[in-house]
Amino acid sequence: MLKPQDIVVLVHLGLRGDDWTYPSLASALSLSASEVHAAIKRAQAAGLYDEVRRTPRRRELLELITHGVRYVYPVQRGSISRGRPTAHGAPPLRGRIRLSEGDVIPVWPDPEGEARGEAWEPLYPSVPRATRNDPELCEALALVDAVRGGRARERTMAITELKGRLA
Repeated sequence: MLKPQDIVVLVHLGLRGDDWTYPSLASALSLSASEVHAAIKRAQAAGLYDEVRRTPRRRELLELITHGVRYVYPVQRGSISRGRPTAHGAPPLRGRIRLSEGDVIPVWPDPEGEARGEAWEPLYPSVPRATRNDPELCEALALVDAVRGGRARERTMAITELKGRLA
């Protein structure tokens, strides 16, 4: 059974390629090496990871994100809080989605965040910390959040953008 952190690990690997170690991946994602190892094993068992090439199976990962992630890991919404922008509040969708007056952007709760908006729980608690110094991962996980919790137009735009990044 896949866990939410498995998606985080696979998206990171989909962006970076095959030059990694368990400790380096753990450090980059603010996870433990054992969490990363377990995530890789679960992804391999689910057919989402190619052990020989040491990369995610991108087509299968995109299929899971496109058709399953919003049902398996739905967004848990909270109150207005300080955090890091996600989904349509973060690049690359920010500015492409017009907000109505009074709408607030979604944010991952984070006391060091630079924005205020509706709290959306991230896929895994370490996501805000892991994305602080990694804009590419931040954008990719924000796109996954747009699929998890966005409206139809946001989901469509996010899926198109993710296909380009993970292809």
